Amino acid sequence: MDLYPPIRPYAAGMLDVGDGHRVYVETAGNREGKPVVVLHGGPGSGIAALSRQHFDPAAYRIILFDQRGAGRSTPSIADMDADLSANTLWHLVDDMEKIREGLGVEQWQLFGGSWGATLALAYAETHPHRVSEIVLRGVFTARQRELDWIYRAGAGNLFPAEWANYLAPLGGAHADPLSGYRELVFHPDAGVAEGAAVAWSAWEGAIVSVVPQPGFLDSYSDPKFAVPFARIALHYFSHGAWLDPGQLIRDAGKLAGIPGVIVQGRYDVVCPPVTAYELHQAWPGSQLEIVESAGHAVTDPGVLGRLRAATDSFRP
Repeated sequence: MDLYPPIRPYAAGMLDVGDGHRVYVETAGNREGKPVVVLHGGPGSGIAALSRQHFDPAAYRIILFDQRGAGRSTPSIADMDADLSANTLWHLVDDMEKIREGLGVEQWQLFGGSWGATLALAYAETHPHRVSEIVLRGVFTARQRELDWIYRAGAGNLFPAEWANYLAPLGGAHADPLSGYRELVFHPDAGVAEGAAVAWSAWEGAIVSVVPQPGFLDSYSDPKFAVPFARIALHYFSHGAWLDPGQLIRDAGKLAGIPGVIVQGRYDVVCPPVTAYELHQAWPGSQLEIVESAGHAVTDPGVLGRLRAATDSFRP
């Protein structure tokens, strides 16, 4: 079995993290178990119940939270009037510290994929003494060339029809699709904003799996998912995630002594393997596992098994 059986949280609630924000936090598994925190992707996708199933519930105290503006956290980024001034990568890092302290956790394992890997690296490089191990999937570090690949040029060479659909709301061409979509997704006309958000999100839904699946496209195209997903992503990516160029790879030496496993799909179109490889080269003692049959999706062949093997290897 690649996943542990489904479980429900034994505790859940809202944590006031300041700046008018309250984040939803839940815990599952063994109350006395080894703490692990799951960092969702997006950055606006929110908690997925499946994420609890990567861990042995008898061994782990599993902590999940909706990042600022996402999921059940408030205020929601889906609100057209939402203030984004206090929603940055470094606010999320500080929120994690508030969650850790509030739960009485001394050290915890970090588990994240895609944007969740970005947040995991930013947190671990800031607070390495609070991290016991790290498990990452589909590594993304928000460098300019990574953003250019998916949103400005590269990936469109592999999915030309889907790329044309992505460009359609911009009039079929645009000097900078990121800035063009930012204008549309934050447009004062709610209809324009929602249509652009759906088109933005559908592009990723079309390319997320090694074999395109209608289910992904349908879920990514649902306005309830697409609006917060697109709004937070464009807010973060338009600011380079508030990182110096190449910062997370540059500072990976700070992770020395922290055991880590990087699970990466060979045919990941969203986050190509070169980023995972460069992180592995810069992170002393890390283990890189390339899954030859997988793309970006966590459910692609071979990914779930590798992730379970990684979390099992770090069980107490």
